[in-house]
Amino acid sequence: MKYRDRALYCEDTSLAEIAARAGTPCYVYSSAMVLENFRAYHESFGDVPHTVCYAVKANSNLALLRLLASAGAGFDIVSGGELYRVKKAAGDSATVVFSGVGKTAAEIEEALAAGIFVFNCESEPELALVDALAHRRGVKARVALRVNPDVDAITHAYISTGKLAHKFGVDIDQAEAVYDRAREYKNLLLEGVSCHIGSQLMDYKPSMEAVDRVLALIDRLLAKGFDIRHADLGGGLGIAYKPEESTPAIKEFVGELRAKLAGRGLHVLIEPGRSIVGSAGVLLTRVLYRKRTGQKEFVIVDAAMNDLIRPALYGAYHQILPVRQTDAANIRADVVGPVCETGDFLARDREMPEALPGDVLAICTAGAYGFVQSSNYNARPRAAEVLVEGATWRVIRRRESYEDLVRGESD
Repeated sequence: MKYRDRALYCEDTSLAEIAARAGTPCYVYSSAMVLENFRAYHESFGDVPHTVCYAVKANSNLALLRLLASAGAGFDIVSGGELYRVKKAAGDSATVVFSGVGKTAAEIEEALAAGIFVFNCESEPELALVDALAHRRGVKARVALRVNPDVDAITHAYISTGKLAHKFGVDIDQAEAVYDRAREYKNLLLEGVSCHIGSQLMDYKPSMEAVDRVLALIDRLLAKGFDIRHADLGGGLGIAYKPEESTPAIKEFVGELRAKLAGRGLHVLIEPGRSIVGSAGVLLTRVLYRKRTGQKEFVIVDAAMNDLIRPALYGAYHQILPVRQTDAANIRADVVGPVCETGDFLARDREMPEALPGDVLAICTAGAYGFVQSSNYNARPRAAEVLVEGATWRVIRRRESYEDLVRGESD
């Protein structure tokens, strides 16, 4: 996203043109940046056996999934619906990793039928259920136990997953005993170990601490005769939401992983999501009104917390840029939407360029956990999504209509 002649462009396409023709609110994604970020992971591994499994929960649009599948990505899913999306986008089921603490029997059946690569199991009861369902089908299911290494990811509490107080995984100190008991299950292939400590990690040292603990566990399991063939080391690498932030370098992160895995012969899986699509997207919104209440200035726009909930949910920061630059002095204001909640804000007390009714703003770094967390709260149709490919663009999800709001309901 760069300015040319004072107009903001995504690749070689004017964002003002997209806003005028596709309307607002509207999510816009750069295909070039998505591919660049994916290839940064893939190429950094070199000759180390690996699969980069894109975390579908970050952004599950079919066009983006197809784009990544065509580039050779695997997929990390956490629901049957995400598996359906991957298959619909022509993703290879044999590259799918199924994570999550609450897989239902129906979802496990769907994954077995699809022939996914591995279940990352997060409890002993889940191991038992996968075994029973695999037995019923007469197949063997590849599984990895997701271990909780009790490592502080140093991130927002809501997206930290590697401490014992969190719901994810099995205490790593108990994992060896769980593997021993799981040997009784005849329809499980105990071939992997999995770990994921959280999201938006701006320092990957905690990840390396977790990797050390996982590799030590793998060494103990190998010594006991377990045929451990792969290590799933999760995702979570952060991106810069503020201009002054520095982003962890993907190449350096993967380089440290390679050094730790050298000579082990393990196939390594990683599950990046945000760091592939986050910086590749913006949310376009149009200014509706300016309003002052006491000492407070408000810029009221047509996007709201139902479109992008991250600021309200996490207190997240997103840089806001005008689609057309002006020479006017900056203002200090809250950027808020039409939803009937005081918590409906996209920025608070933000110094930003002047924004007048009719102007279009770009809410930056919105490619991850944006549309996927959107809702129809206040009976608001969800936004359109657009994919840019150089100087061309296309709508990859049409804007919802009022009819879409009531589809499936009955009075």
